[in-house]
Amino acid sequence: MKQHLYTKLLILYFMLGGICFLLLSSGGSYLVEKRLERSTGESLYRTASQLVSKNELRQAVKSPKNESLTLALSSAASFQNADFWVMDTYGNVLINTNQQSSDSGDITVRNFRPEDYEDTCYSSGTFYGTLKTTQLSTVVPIKDTDLVTGYLVIHYPMKNLYESRSNIVEVMILIFIVIYALFFSFLLIYFYRVHKPLKEILKGALEFANGNLTYTIPVDSEDEMGYLSHSLNYMADKLNKNGEYQRQFISNVSHDFRSPLTSIKGYVEAMLDGTIPPEMQERYLKVIAFESTRLEKLTRSLLTLNELDVKKRMMHMRRFDINETIRTTAATFEGTCSERNIRLELLLAGKELFVRADMEQIQQVLYNLLDNAAKFSSDNSSITLETTVNHGKVFVSVKDHGSGIPKESLSRIWDRFYKIDVSRGKDRKGTGLGLAIVKEIINAHKQNINVISTVGVGTEFIFTLEKAK
Repeated sequence: MKQHLYTKLLILYFMLGGICFLLLSSGGSYLVEKRLERSTGESLYRTASQLVSKNELRQAVKSPKNESLTLALSSAASFQNADFWVMDTYGNVLINTNQQSSDSGDITVRNFRPEDYEDTCYSSGTFYGTLKTTQLSTVVPIKDTDLVTGYLVIHYPMKNLYESRSNIVEVMILIFIVIYALFFSFLLIYFYRVHKPLKEILKGALEFANGNLTYTIPVDSEDEMGYLSHSLNYMADKLNKNGEYQRQFISNVSHDFRSPLTSIKGYVEAMLDGTIPPEMQERYLKVIAFESTRLEKLTRSLLTLNELDVKKRMMHMRRFDINETIRTTAATFEGTCSERNIRLELLLAGKELFVRADMEQIQQVLYNLLDNAAKFSSDNSSITLETTVNHGKVFVSVKDHGSGIPKESLSRIWDRFYKIDVSRGKDRKGTGLGLAIVKEIINAHKQNINVISTVGVGTEFIFTLEKAK
């Protein structure tokens, strides 16, 4: 990435901060000034309206030398921090609470137009060029009955309003700086709690993509980032184990294919170059046929496993009689068992027992378990196939009285290509895939299979099926 997300957030943060500061210092200042101007103007207008309602102010137009009235107006002006004028209708200032508000003591407002204040409470400026500085002015007529005899004018210095505006804007800017700093702390928290762990996770993802599945993402927090990190590490570990399994699988397949192919190739070449004379060829042709059978069985088992991976997603589940399926499968082993005087005993729960499963796959399970049982049973012994019902499930048992499985090998019998060392002499045609196929099928049905075995006594496999309603 040319530009990180955190860098973009920082750029956005400073841009927004700059824009907000400009808006606050210019636009905010303008809005505050207008708000203060309005509230001050309305307050001055209310004060003037209250004063003109008093009879003393009406008399002031007729007798402006009233010292008590001048003193009262000066007190009110001091309280309001403003200048009060009493004017006649010609614009002559009769009473002025601040004699330094103009160049001379006598003031005449030229071009005074009372109608300018009919639709507004106040105005800002130098009051028709009379004042030295900009003032906020309000004009209220003084009436005697219905006749306008003069005007009360209040001037409020705009510099005071500007100072108030500056104070408010300074407080607003201070609050903005505090909030801005607070948001920056959120950015720091984001950096250490989100951005930095995310970079570690991205680095780990790149390592995994490049094939380094032993890499561990060093993020160990209790939040979503930690959960994502643990999930990716778990995934990488599983992929690494699967890779090891695949390499081991390919190695086993290569070994199991290479041995019979080497034998077949060697004997065929020996026949072709005359090393094996014609009278001995029949013997070695039987060896070639035996090795070919091993290759065929291995290929068929591999194809079965491959089909199971697909059938997990699309099994043909249906209702069928498991007792009848057991009878049919056991019948295929009668010839093999008779040769070695092995009895097949069927202990089935009732004449019919219906289950819900993929019939073809369950037949494969029964065939593989019976094939194993027949292979490792002692001569003149028995194999028992039994069905029972318990807690709404059907239990199917295949039990032999053979050599048994060593305790240390029980956990590995489901591994592909695994063969127990003591049984290799009896299982020369075996591929080590039979029980792996059984396990795959039972797992695909979301059922369980267990094994109980004692060396020298025998082995029993028990798996469950869903009982049909």
